[in-house]
Amino acid sequence: MSADQWSPDSWRHKPIHQVPDYPDQQALQAVEQQLAGFPPLVFAGEARKLKKALASVAAGDSFLLQGGDCAESFAEHSADNIRDFFRVFLQMAVVTSFAAASPVVKVGRIAGQFAKPRSSSMEQQGETSLPSYRGDIINGTDFTAESRVPDPRRQIEAYRQSAATLNLLRAFATGGYASLENAHRWMLGFVKDSPLSGRYQELADRITETLAFMRAIGLNPEAHQQLRETEFYTSHEALLLGFEQALTRVDSTTGDHYATSGHMIWIGDRTRQYDHAHVEFCRGVKNPIGLKCGPSLKPDDLLRLIDILNPEDEAGRLTLICRFGYDKVGEHLPGLIRSVKREGRTVVWSCDPMHGNTINAAGGYKTRPFERVMGEIRNFFAVHQLEGTHAGGVHLEMTGKNVTECLGGAREISELDLHDRYHTHCDPRLNAEQSIEVAFLIAELLKAERAGKPAVIRAAE
Repeated sequence: MSADQWSPDSWRHKPIHQVPDYPDQQALQAVEQQLAGFPPLVFAGEARKLKKALASVAAGDSFLLQGGDCAESFAEHSADNIRDFFRVFLQMAVVTSFAAASPVVKVGRIAGQFAKPRSSSMEQQGETSLPSYRGDIINGTDFTAESRVPDPRRQIEAYRQSAATLNLLRAFATGGYASLENAHRWMLGFVKDSPLSGRYQELADRITETLAFMRAIGLNPEAHQQLRETEFYTSHEALLLGFEQALTRVDSTTGDHYATSGHMIWIGDRTRQYDHAHVEFCRGVKNPIGLKCGPSLKPDDLLRLIDILNPEDEAGRLTLICRFGYDKVGEHLPGLIRSVKREGRTVVWSCDPMHGNTINAAGGYKTRPFERVMGEIRNFFAVHQLEGTHAGGVHLEMTGKNVTECLGGAREISELDLHDRYHTHCDPRLNAEQSIEVAFLIAELLKAERAGKPAVIRAAE
């Protein structure tokens, strides 16, 4: 196979990191063959529609809101959890869109976010060492030898859960639940009693007044689809490439290959080697692609990856998801921006304020201080303003549940509170209240950017 020739399985001829060692290869092949015959989870036309929306983000005309679970769980799959997540996402989008007068492209980390890269292949507890938990699509969370054996049949369960989740999300997005007239009803019970409730209530009241005016002049949700429905897309890290290949389809209208496991897939910071399997797979599918950019990524390496993943400089094709840590944004981001500007490449710049701000708290809990999350977003916006570019989006690990996993926020969650509702299987997530607080910050930053207010990069505390 030549260097430029691509096929859905050409990644198998490349080096690869972060993959499980399946003991039963015949069972794995049987599962992948079965998945290859299943219906697609998403469709090529939907992925093209998202790419067009992301092109608007790249041009500075919209904002990307991407977020969801660190890793989805088989055990916690329920209609209530999906509804609560979607409801918070709608609240965040309406805060950003209405308060900042900016269209929002909504992309969930959902219906496919089952696999997680790990810093170590093994986990140690006392004298016992077992393979690390890599997400429900691969193995189990229980610290037993049986649970940690990679089981290919979990991929079938992941597919079925993703299909059920997508079915409900599509119903919510198009069946009336997402109508702006429901802005007041989107309030979750525990957010109603929050210090943020008054701020959100005021915004919801303004939306109601605006809709009343629009009805008075003949514009109403019944006649105007964009007022009663919303576009909502799904995304996940394309980590388990056998699963991704099995769900890759040829679009009958264009002849192009699309990963039909989700509308957008991304390459993680640990698997972005330009000559390795994950980049090889992603370069050949026509979906919108995300690329995680951590502190170790050099400008020349980024440009090489851009050339591989988006050689035709297609607007909306590539989103750079930057994850540095709140105190390292000013050190690492400007060089990447300048190199991309110099080469005239078209990308979406998005901020992942979660992964660079993880600490270990008392009791052994892994957590993220909310002020550091907010600080990275502020510094991300500030750098873009100083460089004359557009802060295009945020990428959050969040949930609609009332968890206590990240320190701080309106309720000032402390280290002593973490044990109350620390439910994540992997990384700590923002709860609904903290997520809405992020949305208000983004709205303020977008308004300040539009007004041309001076940007300030905040130093480390």
